[in-house]
Amino acid sequence: MNRLSIPRYVTRYWPYLAMTAAVIIVAGTVTASVVLVRAGSNQSAQPSPFDSALGQPTNPADTGSIGPTDVPGAGLPSTGSSPSPGTPTRAVGAPLGGWIPVDQAELAAKTAQFFARTPRPVTGNPVAVPEFHASCKISHHADDDPIVFPGLPGASHNHTFWGNTTTNAATTTASLYAATATTCNPSEDKSAYWIPTLYQHGKVVDPIEVTVYYGSRLKDPSRTQPFPPGFRMITGDATKQSDPHGNHFWCAGIGGEIGRTADGEFPICAPTAHLVRQVTFADCWDGKHLDSPNHKDHVANGNHLGECPASHPIPIPNISFVIGYPLSGYTEGITLSSGNAVSMHADFFNGWDEEALAARVRNCINQGVKCNAAGGF
Repeated sequence: MNRLSIPRYVTRYWPYLAMTAAVIIVAGTVTASVVLVRAGSNQSAQPSPFDSALGQPTNPADTGSIGPTDVPGAGLPSTGSSPSPGTPTRAVGAPLGGWIPVDQAELAAKTAQFFARTPRPVTGNPVAVPEFHASCKISHHADDDPIVFPGLPGASHNHTFWGNTTTNAATTTASLYAATATTCNPSEDKSAYWIPTLYQHGKVVDPIEVTVYYGSRLKDPSRTQPFPPGFRMITGDATKQSDPHGNHFWCAGIGGEIGRTADGEFPICAPTAHLVRQVTFADCWDGKHLDSPNHKDHVANGNHLGECPASHPIPIPNISFVIGYPLSGYTEGITLSSGNAVSMHADFFNGWDEEALAARVRNCINQGVKCNAAGGF
């Protein structure tokens, strides 16, 4: 499977970019010329989002539970049909959401064990970028969201899922780790990933591929540590319907953007290019919660110095989805299941094999080098 290459500086300066085949970025004293190309191989060292590394919760004990919660029906994909009239019924035993605390003693022990690992010696002169990735295909669609509407099948707008093939409204940490199938490479990644479904004139258009990058935008990637099992977060805003900076779709490939749709909302891509959207998550964690009421407050972005804020002091891998759609010369009539294109958002529910994730974070991100999907240099 080919990977999509990502321009330098895109992640940090994304809101200010007007994406074309060549992009000039000016931010302070930083100026860079960017050319978008399609990557050739999973094993090759191509540019990525990390090529340029640049409040207290209230009464968390009121909601949530520590660790996995088993739910009847977990592991069975939803049909994806529209919600029936009336109020959806929560599955028996489903988590309530809110502030979900992490076991501090277990976290401290695993953190100490992680940093006691001896990183694998770097060989082969890899690119000096703190990063590894998973290459994924689409799994299924459903009107479910196990983070925002846990235990409520049919309560959400339609989502496009990849990774763990069992993801549905009843998904829990336990069901993710019990699953045996994933649409991502490596197979040790049983995480659940999802975004709103994209339509063109009412017809579903699935991504041809999604590359999930794990990296670091912080000044010192050596202190980054793995997510705990069951960690979850979202990025973006499903209710957002306008943005002065546009919808952030762009064209990747030779020729890049050759025009705009009639309403000016979408780029028209050359026949040798295709439509792409990148979404990026936070890279700092409070170290206390697997989730928060709005699914964002337990995480934060690094500051302008490339450091985590005191409220969220733990560096975690910075996740970035690069989503490629099979749309080029004709991009009229595009909408998302959540509304127009600026309502794009994304969800992550960690289901990585703990050893496989720890090895990649320690060997690749902590040592500041680019690794392939297998975790090799």
